Amino acid sequence: MISELIKKNRSYRRYYEDEKISKETLLELVDNARLSPTGGNTQPLRYFLAYDEDTVEKIHPTLAWAGYLKEWPGPDKGERPPAYIIILKDKDIPMVAGVDHGIAAQSILLGAVEKGLGGCILASVQRQKLADALRIADKYEILFVLSIGKPKETVVIDEVELDQDIKYWRDEAQVHHVPKRKLKDIVING
Repeated sequence: MISELIKKNRSYRRYYEDEKISKETLLELVDNARLSPTGGNTQPLRYFLAYDEDTVEKIHPTLAWAGYLKEWPGPDKGERPPAYIIILKDKDIPMVAGVDHGIAAQSILLGAVEKGLGGCILASVQRQKLADALRIADKYEILFVLSIGKPKETVVIDEVELDQDIKYWRDEAQVHHVPKRKLKDIVING
């Protein structure tokens, strides 16, 4: 059921790095995005797949991982993602609604969860450094980087009251807690 996939689709930031992800798996995930809605059917998105160790190593230093976890610099060696999908915009094609990359990312990550994998949408990216490192042509704009791998952490949802803090946090057992407002607090006419 889609609701179960959505509940399992958390922002995972630590992975079993030695469990590699194949090019074929990444292509299957991108195919989910390819078939997803796009504003005006313009299809402006392109994808860069990273699954070999050398390419993956170039990506990691260009990313910031968890804004609310100020003391955490990101996953340690051995817990880094074994693969990435970089979502790009072809600058020659207009993006009508400006939401295509969000739809694509969600489609990719739901497909990953269905396969027993997980991921994280990373928008805090040193874009020029990444483009230079991977020799991505200037005609492409880096929108998101998606980490992909088998999660090595537990992420739980905590329901909170409307006035409570929504910053995610980790407990002493390193369980990642994600506060979510209650349904009754976000539906304004229900």
